Amino acid sequence: MADSAVQERTIKVEGMMCEHCEARVKKALEELKGIVEASPDHNKGEVLLKFTKDAGDAKLAKAVEKAGYKML
Repeated sequence: MADSAVQERTIKVEGMMCEHCEARVKKALEELKGIVEASPDHNKGEVLLKFTKDAGDAKLAKAVEKAGYKML
């Protein structure tokens, strides 16, 4: 698979309660290099990530924490 191919991954995020929460998490994750799109769902407590380069768990967790939530 080529490096530029878009891949998907789902992460669990604790603390999202509404669309505003989703927007904060989306913004924080989409600022990371390689993340093409973040699609949070507060009802499921998940974020579907589309990326060309995996940012790695540490960077993802830090971005989620910066937004005020916790990656599980």
